[in-house]
Amino acid sequence: MIQLAPIRPRLLFLARIIALCLLLWPAAACRSTAPAVSGGDAGNEGSGSGEAVTISVSGAFALFPLMTIWAEAYHDLQPDVTFDIQAGGAGKGMTDMLAGAADVAMLSREPRPEELERGSFLVPVTIDSVLGTVNAGNPYLGDLLQQGLTVEEANGIWITQEITTWGELLGNDSDELINVYTRSDASGAGEMWALFAQGEAQEDLHGTAVNGDPGVAEAVRQDRFGVGYNNVGFTYDQGTGRPIEGLRSIPLDLNGNGQIDPEEDFYSSRDAFTAAVADGRYPFPPARTLYLVTKGEPDPAIAEFFRWVLIGGQAFVGDAGYVSLTEARLQEAQALLDG
Repeated sequence: MIQLAPIRPRLLFLARIIALCLLLWPAAACRSTAPAVSGGDAGNEGSGSGEAVTISVSGAFALFPLMTIWAEAYHDLQPDVTFDIQAGGAGKGMTDMLAGAADVAMLSREPRPEELERGSFLVPVTIDSVLGTVNAGNPYLGDLLQQGLTVEEANGIWITQEITTWGELLGNDSDELINVYTRSDASGAGEMWALFAQGEAQEDLHGTAVNGDPGVAEAVRQDRFGVGYNNVGFTYDQGTGRPIEGLRSIPLDLNGNGQIDPEEDFYSSRDAFTAAVADGRYPFPPARTLYLVTKGEPDPAIAEFFRWVLIGGQAFVGDAGYVSLTEARLQEAQALLDG
């Protein structure tokens, strides 16, 4: 039986990492190191081979928080391998992995055809979401939370730029400009938000371009009239599950009736939001599957870690603010690893 250490200390560890990212950004990218292992059956104690292995991981900010928890937990079971984990965006992760600069990419979008042609081997591991974000001190916050944001309005703000003021968005007499932020790095979050807003790619999004998930979160936190988009881990506090100080999620008016109905009102806490994702009340996109990716089939040490992620590692998914894949999808992923 797998013995899992208490999850809350790991979440506090994770919360400290994200807080540092927000405080230090853009001086440094989010980075974490944690020991891990080489061998042993998935979900069981390690083989005890004693052979040191280092697995380098690069990519999506979306998966970085959970990957950090997985690495620490896996090390507790098999202390022979070291993980070096760095978040720099999904595009960077895929580039690093395909170039041999990283063993594993964290991917928060579907792969490009050219990435598949170069041998990308994808293992789905969890579900995450992108949310619209607004400054918590916005003077029109109450109206925005009551009215919500439609797909067409997101299109008008980020894609066509036909909506430029808060008055145009909310139907009042305000001429205050909406200060729009987007990602400058190649990101799965940007692609998912673009697809939600009826665009085709991240490049379709307009706004002040900021590097990284914590960069966008901090830009909106510092701008009274700012709006952006962030992954769950950079929208809700990992320790408390409440919105990060200075940020609020923008609720989506999914039925387009000009108001947030009770069945659309699930943004007050991370747990309420992820429950809505799990039962299908939040759309795909901007919800999406997250992957771990190698160039070609993973070597034995990485394959064993992937198997553990799909079995023992799923115990950490919910408490970290993610949504589990269906049992059928998890079994398909395990079969993929078994060849």
